[in-house]
Amino acid sequence: MTHASDAGPHHFSRELSALPPVDVLVAGGGMAGCSAATAAARQGANVMLVEQFADLGGMATTGGTAHFCGETKGQGEVFDDIIAELDRLAAVAEYKPYAEREGRPFDHEILKFVLQELALAAGVDVLLRTQVVDADCDAGRIDAVVLHNKGGLQAIRPAVVIDTTGEADIAHRAGFPTTKGREADGAQLPMSFHFFLRDVGHDVKQPLPNAAAPLRIYEREDDLPMLSIWPQDDGKVAFKLKVVGHDATDGRSLSDAEIAARRGMWSMVHFLQRHPLRGHDFSRHRYDYHSEQIGVREGRRIVGEYVLGIDDLRAGRAFDDGIAVGVFYLDAMDPTTDKRVSQVPEADRHVPPYHVPYRSLVPKGATNVLAAGRCLSADTLAQSSARVMTTCAMMGQAAGIAAARCAGQGVAVGELDPAALRHELTRRGADLGI
Repeated sequence: MTHASDAGPHHFSRELSALPPVDVLVAGGGMAGCSAATAAARQGANVMLVEQFADLGGMATTGGTAHFCGETKGQGEVFDDIIAELDRLAAVAEYKPYAEREGRPFDHEILKFVLQELALAAGVDVLLRTQVVDADCDAGRIDAVVLHNKGGLQAIRPAVVIDTTGEADIAHRAGFPTTKGREADGAQLPMSFHFFLRDVGHDVKQPLPNAAAPLRIYEREDDLPMLSIWPQDDGKVAFKLKVVGHDATDGRSLSDAEIAARRGMWSMVHFLQRHPLRGHDFSRHRYDYHSEQIGVREGRRIVGEYVLGIDDLRAGRAFDDGIAVGVFYLDAMDPTTDKRVSQVPEADRHVPPYHVPYRSLVPKGATNVLAAGRCLSADTLAQSSARVMTTCAMMGQAAGIAAARCAGQGVAVGELDPAALRHELTRRGADLGI
């Protein structure tokens, strides 16, 4: 039996084995991380990419989010190569500009392999099933990052680190300033959970599975939480369920969110097989599978040399050090209700094209750390637009090129010439005009 007095701090020290040093360590294999690692390796850097799951792609693959939101042309060479390979494999919808379609569907299972092989072809050392544990930082410089996998705790000494963990895990553990949630109450953008049903050609009425807590039975569509529907060509239908009230940066809360999401999913399956939803009949659809992880929109964000704000987006602001272009609307659902309620009125959601500045990838006080993807330096409403995968890929390519150049030239990340970086990004297919 344990007692409250047993919960005090525990201290231990251990000498860790060291992995060979690298020029660039990229932590997190989502769209930002894959783009960063591939871009850095193409610059000639020695790059390691670590990912906690068995597949690359992050929310695009293990999260089940099979839509590239925003503009899918002009995002840069790496993203162009991803699209080209998906297209060659008949695994992505035809191109339409963002003004005509907000999301471009793709096959998230095929994307797993495409991202893996793209990184390997560039010479990236891909290390899967590996988590970031800690960072040894002194005077703004990370000297070593502690990793954990089946080989145990290990240390690696990179010249430059790119934090694409989504929750700014490395930056936070290294002691750089971070923030999370909205200013008023700290509430983060709500999570979502993807699950899939498949048409089996006959009536299906699966009972609710046994559960430790009773699963809710819904009888009316108006009582349902927010549920989005994406019918697909092969008889499969994707659903996205809104999940509220959890903190993506807290281990217990994140675990609780996964449990709540799966319970909510089964309640939705039970309803869908028995009731039409928005004109769709799913009575012949059997539960197929769900995403490997819950979809996190917002966790921890760095406080960077520049904090991208909602006013910047609404003004369509251009920056001299702009390294990515965002176009997606303010996708900021209300975190206090599971209904389809936005924090931003419908008439105010759309923004003109805007720049993400390089300074928003540089943690305040850092000399060899960059952060790209949804953990960029931005306020919560600006992040709700900039976090989409197309913009994250664009940020990732910029961070990768910047990190490779900083490692090669021996300069701090804040001292890199932004004009030279923008020139290289443009040369590599990024359209930075707004």
